[in-house]
Amino acid sequence: MLLQLRQGTGYMDGYWATAAAGHVEADESVLQAACREVLEELGVTVEDTDLRPLCGMHRTGRNSRPIDERVDFFFECWRWGGEPRLLEAGKAVDLQWFGLGELPALVVPHERFVLERLDDGLPAIVTFGF
Repeated sequence: MLLQLRQGTGYMDGYWATAAAGHVEADESVLQAACREVLEELGVTVEDTDLRPLCGMHRTGRNSRPIDERVDFFFECWRWGGEPRLLEAGKAVDLQWFGLGELPALVVPHERFVLERLDDGLPAIVTFGF
């Protein structure tokens, strides 16, 4: 699992997170967004046909703030072009590969929830925080 160490974002700084993540932009599919985010954050190219959906997650921060009500899509990718590297130094300070059984102590909690269940199989839709 390729993870980045978040820093300077104001959200979960000091925690490891999936190596590429972001938001869908106007007129962009979730698959196009995933490919764009990988290129922007890691400098590698991914074709949408190389993405395998793992699950969708509906999560809440249980604090009544709309910003903390999210739907996330998790994908698996085994083929890409280029060598992954950190391109957004203002958002992350390290990039490392980890085995699923060797995750660091501090992983963004909703992402850890998914990563820890990969070997057991995930339902198509999961919830977190409810």
